[in-house]
Amino acid sequence: MSSRRAGATPGGDATPRHATVGLLVYDGCDLLDLGGPYEVLLTADRLQARADDPRRIEVVTLGCGQGPYRAYGGLGLVPGTPVTDVGRLDAVVVPGTIEVAVALADDALVTAVREVAARAALVTSVCTGSFLLAAAGLLDGHAATTHHEDLPALAARADVGRAVAGARVVDDGAVITAGGLSCGLDLGLHLVRRLVDDDLAAATARQVAHPFPPPADG
Repeated sequence: MSSRRAGATPGGDATPRHATVGLLVYDGCDLLDLGGPYEVLLTADRLQARADDPRRIEVVTLGCGQGPYRAYGGLGLVPGTPVTDVGRLDAVVVPGTIEVAVALADDALVTAVREVAARAALVTSVCTGSFLLAAAGLLDGHAATTHHEDLPALAARADVGRAVAGARVVDDGAVITAGGLSCGLDLGLHLVRRLVDDDLAAATARQVAHPFPPPADG
């Protein structure tokens, strides 16, 4: 469990500043994978604004281009910023998809994941988003999880360090993965914990009426 504040540096400078989290949007992404962490992070920032706390969380939506994109089922999504225009991120969230094979065959999408990950201090995924992380070369040597139905396929990949069963969130340092669908809520709360502190994560959990998650597995 981490209570590290956003903006803390290795030299011990804990001057509060905002943290920026990017959420990747692409055709066929699962809406709950995207919307879960999105709502949690926005709620955390709203609570900080109420408290006049300078440790704010900025949420940005990212796309391979301008969009619009369509989530699984057809709902239109318009990301705010192209991946090519985003600066340094404190974290990036890659949602999963039902159509894993289609996503993995999309070279532009895999490249976008790789490029945005290079600009993020923390690289995270929800559900089958872990397969995109693997395809981008980001899970080599790392423990990771995914939806329980897809765990054998993740474990069979040579570019994944270790597949973890039965975990809602697996924190392996700079790489954090979450299980299926609603685990994106847990990932969002875990990011609040990592980027700000446990108190804000607990307050955010109460606000969104979601159980405060236990410490993540590694």
